[in-house]
Amino acid sequence: MMRRTTPALILTGLLTLLLALLVPSAAHADTATFVKTQDWGSGYTGQYTIKNTGTTTLNGWTVVFDLPSGTTPGAYWDALMTGSGNRYTFRNREYNGTLAPGASTTFGFTASGSGSPTGCTLNGASCGGGQNPGDTTPPSVPSNLRSTGATSGSISLAWNPSTDDSGTVKDYRVREGSTVVATVTGTTATITGLAASTSHTYTVTARDASGNESARSASVTVRTQAGDGGGGTPVAANGQLHVCGTKLCNKNGKQIQLRGMSTHGLQWYPQCVTGGSLDALATDWKADVVRLSMYIQEGGYETNPRAFTDLMHSLIEQVSARGMYVIVDWHMLDPGDPNHNLSRAKTFFAEIAQRHASRPNVLYEIANEPNHVSWSTIKSYAEQVIPVIRAQDPDGIVLVGTRAWSSLGVSDGATETEVVGNPVNASNIMYTFHFYAATHDGKYLNALSRAADRIPMFVTEFGTQNSAGEGTNDFTRSQQYLDLMANKKISWVNWNFSDDHRSGAVFTTGTCDAGGPWTGTGRLKEAGVWIRDRIRTADDF
Repeated sequence: MMRRTTPALILTGLLTLLLALLVPSAAHADTATFVKTQDWGSGYTGQYTIKNTGTTTLNGWTVVFDLPSGTTPGAYWDALMTGSGNRYTFRNREYNGTLAPGASTTFGFTASGSGSPTGCTLNGASCGGGQNPGDTTPPSVPSNLRSTGATSGSISLAWNPSTDDSGTVKDYRVREGSTVVATVTGTTATITGLAASTSHTYTVTARDASGNESARSASVTVRTQAGDGGGGTPVAANGQLHVCGTKLCNKNGKQIQLRGMSTHGLQWYPQCVTGGSLDALATDWKADVVRLSMYIQEGGYETNPRAFTDLMHSLIEQVSARGMYVIVDWHMLDPGDPNHNLSRAKTFFAEIAQRHASRPNVLYEIANEPNHVSWSTIKSYAEQVIPVIRAQDPDGIVLVGTRAWSSLGVSDGATETEVVGNPVNASNIMYTFHFYAATHDGKYLNALSRAADRIPMFVTEFGTQNSAGEGTNDFTRSQQYLDLMANKKISWVNWNFSDDHRSGAVFTTGTCDAGGPWTGTGRLKEAGVWIRDRIRTADDF
C-alpha cells in the first residue's frame, strides 16, 4: 500500500532542514598555548597546552606550526610528530585526543636552537582560538624593570609581572635596542657573554597566547663589572689549576682549597640553577666552585644526549661568567659499573672538553659513584675516558670516582690502599671521596685522612645527614670532616643546592619555583644556614 505524505509533514521537514542550515553547530574556540619550560640558550624544552574552550566534546586535535631556520625539534612526547621543511605537525595520541568542555592536555618536545614556534594552528584554526579571533588586546606593560646583579660578563634583570585579559601572559621579551636578547616565561632573565666594563640598556615586553605584545617598559641601564679575567673572583685569583704532589695548586704553585655547592639532578631541578641563584652563589655565598650534576640514567642524559649536552654547555658558560670553578659531574649511579656508560661518556666528554678547553676553570668528574664493581674495573674505565679528554684539553683536572660509592672502598670493607697501590695511569688527576656525616663514622674519616697523605683527594659530594641525604643533621661529625679537609687542603662540595624535600637540600620547598629569594638565610633550611656560613669564610688564595 502506498503511503500518502501530507502537506503538514512536508512543511515540518523543510523547516527542520532550513534551521539546520541556518543555525550553526556548537563552535569550538579551542586554544593551544606554548611555553618554554626550560631554556638553556642553545636549546629549550617546549610545551603546548591544548584546551577545549567550547561547549561540546573535542574529538581529536592537530597542532601545526613553523620553526625558524636553525631550530629543530628533537625528542617529543604525548603526541605524534611529522615534519616537512620548517613546518611540524603534532597529532594527539590514542589516550589524549578526547577533551570534554573545559578540559586540557599537553604535549612537549625539546628543540635545538632558540627559535620559538610561529604560525600555530589547532585543527586548522588559530591556536589563540579559531572561532574567536577578536583578541587584539595586549598585556599590560611590565613595570619596575631593574638589575638584580652584574658580573664582568653578565647582567641579571627582574621586573613586575604583567596582566592580560585572557588571564595568561605567555612570555616576556628582553631587548637591547631592537634586538631580542632573551625570551622567558618568568619575570627574571640573565644576559651572559657580555664584555667587562660595558654599559647595556634594556627594555622588556609581555606577550599573550594570541601573539599580542605590550609596549616596551621603561628602560634600565646597567654596567658590567671591571674585568681582569674575572675581577676578584676565585678564577681570577687562581687561574688554571693543577695537581702538585697530593695537593691542588693554583697558577702560582700555591696549595689551595676550593669550597662550594653541588646542584641536584639537572633533569629534576633546573629551576634551581638560574642566573639569580648563580649570582647568589658567587656573591652572597662566596662559593669557589659549582658542581653541575647531570644524571645519566633516571631521566637524565641517556633520554636526550643532545639536550643535556647543550644544557651543560650553557651552565658551564654561566658559572664561568661569574668567576667560579665548575665541576662537570657525570652522575652515573645505577648501574654502578661505569663501563655501562663508557661509549656515552666518551662522546659527552669529547665535546665538552673540545668546547671548553680554553677555560681555566673546568674540572671533569668522570664517574660519580661507582658501586658493586672492583677498583680494577673503575681504573680500566678511567684509563679509557681520560685520553679522550686529554686529546681536547691537556690541562684540565680529571676527578676519578672510587669504589663503593666513592668511599675509597670503605663501604665494601676495603681501604684506600687499593687505590694507593694501584693508581690510575694518568697525570693531573684527583680521586674523589663522598661522605654523609650521620652515616659515615670515624673509619671513613680516618681513611680520607690517610689517603690524602698519599694521593690527591677531592670531596666532590658530602652531606650533614645520612647517606640518603635526609634525616637529622650531624653537625659535630660534619665539622670534624671540615677541620680535617681544611688542615690537609682537601677541596669540597656540599650536596645539594636545591629545594628538594629532604633535609640535605639547602632551600625550603617551593623556593626554586618561586624564583628565590636566593640570598640571605630566610629561605634556607638548617643545613643550608650551616653550610653557607662555612663557604662564606675567607679563602686562603
